Amino acid sequence: MKFFSWINFRNFLKTIFFILIIGIVCYFTIDTIQYKYNLMDIEEYEPVSTLVVKENIITKAKYPFIDVHNHQFDMPLKDLSKLIEEMDSMNMAYMVNLSGFRGIYLEKSLENINKHFPNRFGLFLNIDFEKIDEQNFAKNNIELITEAVNKGVIGLKVYKSLGLTDKDKNNNRIKVNDERLDPIWSICGELNIPVLIHSADPSSFWKPKDKFNERWLELRQKPGRYRDPKSNASFEEILSEQHAMFKKHPNTTFINAHMGWMANDLDRLSSHLDNNPNVVTEIGAILAELGRQPKRAREFFVEYQDRVLFGKDAHKLSEYYTYFRVLETDDEYFDYYRKRHGNWKMYGLNLPDTVLQKLYYKNALKLFPNIPKKFFE
Repeated sequence: MKFFSWINFRNFLKTIFFILIIGIVCYFTIDTIQYKYNLMDIEEYEPVSTLVVKENIITKAKYPFIDVHNHQFDMPLKDLSKLIEEMDSMNMAYMVNLSGFRGIYLEKSLENINKHFPNRFGLFLNIDFEKIDEQNFAKNNIELITEAVNKGVIGLKVYKSLGLTDKDKNNNRIKVNDERLDPIWSICGELNIPVLIHSADPSSFWKPKDKFNERWLELRQKPGRYRDPKSNASFEEILSEQHAMFKKHPNTTFINAHMGWMANDLDRLSSHLDNNPNVVTEIGAILAELGRQPKRAREFFVEYQDRVLFGKDAHKLSEYYTYFRVLETDDEYFDYYRKRHGNWKMYGLNLPDTVLQKLYYKNALKLFPNIPKKFFE
């Protein structure tokens, strides 16, 4: 019995050894073929440009700035002193944390801010739209928003789930312009707080995942971002709902996040702003669109200099440097910080100082009068 067990064990070892040998041979064969025929994945391709052009690396904004689109999900417990050091290093005077949520989370976030740095942070409230069918939904949220503003909240942030994935009790998609939400937009206007709303996503997320899609790499790396037209409202449908809601509530100020996902069509965005005087926008997560069309983008910023705010979205220090370089310099042909957002090169807009000042802080100060002016004098 022991003899047969030993034989079986030896056969097992031989099998494992054989598999390892085959694996090693396959690995080196594939590696050799890739090297011989110069094969590589697009994600590996990082060519070093031989173009000789001037390079201005800016690690500090020319003027103090207000970031109106930031997310600090650990705000209730965060050591804000370390964040302040980072903000000071790049000349960020004030940060708006859009992820204030509600309840105890909101209370602890406000407590942390007020205890340590009350003049450097602003907080937005978030509400649960999937409770839309609950009794007294409108009344409860009006009270929630009013109480939050009385405690120091400076705005309402609406995530893209509204219009995209939020469902009511009947499993129907909640439209951005659902009339049951009208009291929420109205109370924000009455309380004079802006609504920063993210609706839809880049239009390429709805297009076929093929060689013609300029966001192909992002959809490969982040497959959950693909919007199957068969199971999702279309890009145009969501934008149409959002724009109709803006029209219906002219007394409420809306910050159309991410340039309304129209930064790749600035003529359309221009018309949108012309037709909606209660709407402003911000540049979070769309810098790659601006940096590839410096002439048209510069024209847009000059023409709509009173309607655009500075926003970043995901918070990472080194990525701000690319924002400063695109906005402040006339540099040519330099890298964006994330290949999947823009598999192309950036060019500086070289914005005039008067436009930069409005973008960096003056426009935000109009929306948030409680931000201390001393940081910008």
